[in-house]
Amino acid sequence: MNTTPTVPESAGASAPGYRVATRPFYWSICREVWENHSIYIAPLIVSGIILFGSFVGAFHLAGRRHNALLLDPAARRAAIAAPYDMAAIMIILTAFIVGLFYCLDALYGERRDRSVLFWKSLPVSDLTTVLSKATIPLAIIPLVSFAIIVVTQFVMLLWTSALLILHGMSPASTWTNFPLFQQSLILLYALVAIALWHAPIYGWALLVSGWVRRATFLWAVLPLLGIAFFEKITFNTSHFASMLKDRLLGFAPEAFAFTPHTVPELTPGKYLATPGLWLGLVFAAAFIAAAVRLRRYRGPL
Repeated sequence: MNTTPTVPESAGASAPGYRVATRPFYWSICREVWENHSIYIAPLIVSGIILFGSFVGAFHLAGRRHNALLLDPAARRAAIAAPYDMAAIMIILTAFIVGLFYCLDALYGERRDRSVLFWKSLPVSDLTTVLSKATIPLAIIPLVSFAIIVVTQFVMLLWTSALLILHGMSPASTWTNFPLFQQSLILLYALVAIALWHAPIYGWALLVSGWVRRATFLWAVLPLLGIAFFEKITFNTSHFASMLKDRLLGFAPEAFAFTPHTVPELTPGKYLATPGLWLGLVFAAAFIAAAVRLRRYRGPL
């Protein structure tokens, strides 16, 4: 049986019988990561600030831990886990902001600096290019955030444990009330749920990035605010504003069942059965398809 060997493009094999494997989607994603250092630098900066604050605040750790141990088990868990949960929330918020501004500049930036002419000369389709850009906020940034959050929480756990031992207290209360492995699984689930829920936001930002000629942030935000104000003034209702709020924060009550002072219960079945999730993904696909078409016909600024 005759087969055609596949060799990397870098090997320079151009003789007949060889098929060059370019993997354009993979290398397009790598290019986006190489060119946009804020994808990992911004969460790392926030992580550094959190760790510095944790080190400074640790001088009062023994007293706070003694008070926490006097509480009932549920309140104790909440008090001990609060710094670690806050660290995760701050990095996730940073990741969302980075993803939003990345999308707003993804197609606009290459038109502004006219590099779009070079990238269009390569054998990479507009669909592959736009999908690789959409993959950054939907997959790469959540994975980077996950790794940074887990490392940050682990360092905080080690630092807390060392200080408790120095004060003659057992560090077991920390590891018992904040089991890192279990919390990491919850975190990974949360990041996936957030990325899918925010997909239409990133898709809209990509569409605006490929459409407008300047001020991408204003063009992305002002029309939405204008619709909300028009509805409020004209009909005295806030349905559109409520929809925007739900698109930002509505993932939480669908993906989790919250009980005060306890670990949130995962509800993936309820989340996947939410019409808002699938409607948002449909809009995200439509926005990305429109962005692909705009990139095909839009030239440099």
